[in-house]
Amino acid sequence: MPIFIFGAQCGACGPGYASPLDAMKGPREEIIYVPCIYRNTGRGKPDFLATVDVDPKSPHYSQVIHRLPMPNLGDELHHSGWNTCSSCFGDTTKKRNRLILPSLIPSRIYVVDVGTDPRAPRLFKVHWSVTWASLHPSHCLGSGEVMISTLGDPAGNGKGGFVLLDGETFDIKGNWEKGDKNPPMGYDFWYQPRHNVLISTEWGIPKCLGYGFNPNDLKKGRYGRRLNVWDWTTHTYVQAIDVGEDAAPLEIRFLHNPDAAEGFVGCTISSAIHRFYKTECGDWAAEKVIQVPSKKVEGWLLPDMPSFITDILISLDDRFLYFSNWIHGDVRQYDISDTRRPRLVGQVFVGGSICKGGPVVVLRDEELQSQPEPFVIQGKKVPGGPQMIQLSLDGKRLYVTTSLYSAWDRQFYPDLIRDGSVMLQIDVDTEKGGLRVNRDFLVDFGKEPGGPCMAHEMRYPGGDCTSDIWV
Repeated sequence: MPIFIFGAQCGACGPGYASPLDAMKGPREEIIYVPCIYRNTGRGKPDFLATVDVDPKSPHYSQVIHRLPMPNLGDELHHSGWNTCSSCFGDTTKKRNRLILPSLIPSRIYVVDVGTDPRAPRLFKVHWSVTWASLHPSHCLGSGEVMISTLGDPAGNGKGGFVLLDGETFDIKGNWEKGDKNPPMGYDFWYQPRHNVLISTEWGIPKCLGYGFNPNDLKKGRYGRRLNVWDWTTHTYVQAIDVGEDAAPLEIRFLHNPDAAEGFVGCTISSAIHRFYKTECGDWAAEKVIQVPSKKVEGWLLPDMPSFITDILISLDDRFLYFSNWIHGDVRQYDISDTRRPRLVGQVFVGGSICKGGPVVVLRDEELQSQPEPFVIQGKKVPGGPQMIQLSLDGKRLYVTTSLYSAWDRQFYPDLIRDGSVMLQIDVDTEKGGLRVNRDFLVDFGKEPGGPCMAHEMRYPGGDCTSDIWV
């Protein structure tokens, strides 16, 4: 079987697939790229890009088979994206062969060659910007360019914006946005040209986030509360949608059907999922469709413990929504056939802060009858909670890592810093719904040669349901 590269069976086409449903018929994933972080561990090692073997027929199944160290210390690699994707499907000159790795702290952008040898990536180019700061996700555009969002300015203040890269040379072209209006913060984004829109989110002010979660920052405008709407054609900021004070909306996903004018966003601190949609008047609005109740607890930072929804994704057929509750410790699957009324159909606990025998005692819980047991797999008690998630193209396997952001890892899960994070695989029932941990799969980043590290976002060499956008 060839390495998992979109379009490998289409010699007359560009990268990716013609549609999301075509992508679901693609080959099974064989390797996954995972940024691994050493910042705030005290180990004095550079972050690296791990290549993980996920082919069950391979003798190296669920093992790290290659490590590409970055040339600098303290990058805090976080999210990644591609030089091109399904948005360029009709362009036969494009090849998906470069992974874009922005860093949150020193504003470096690493361009990694994954085309020469997908199993052993190599560094291709490095940018270090003094103009943009706190770089987060990148998306490839239909124009062939690459866009990266920013959380703030070099002084650590909040400011939402975007950096545009040339898709061939990877030189910085400047800002994508135009005009004198900018949102006060930034984080993730998704675009949909058929509706002439880009929508971005807000986490918080970078110089506050970098020290961990401080409850004293609440109700002071230091955490995000808006979905920010941009005109795709003019690149101007046109509307703000309020989803609640200190909600901290993070990951945002349109439905994959490019004609759909709706999607979902996960709000971390408020622990809610909002559906956003285009109104009959042509502007955009949002409504809360899922609320994960806080738990009354003792032995934690606050008496009311939010779930901390930190990642969400939508299956390529737009049938299921998945999200992770990093503090409560569970991964959930919702049927979104009716997007206004998501229905919980799968749930599994794989760690978190409310396990039996830990420092937290749950006093009142609207959902559970008792605290879950600690999650142990292959003899390892997993530290941390489920954080980043990635779904196979066919929707049958959900991969999970457990690190959020090194300063927050250190605050909420000290054992994660000491023992390293893990990567898990969850089997998905795509007929009736349901989640079950694959007990044969475990990548233990606590056993890395450079010492335990934190693993974050996952990418397949051929793209996935959080990297590719159909236009």
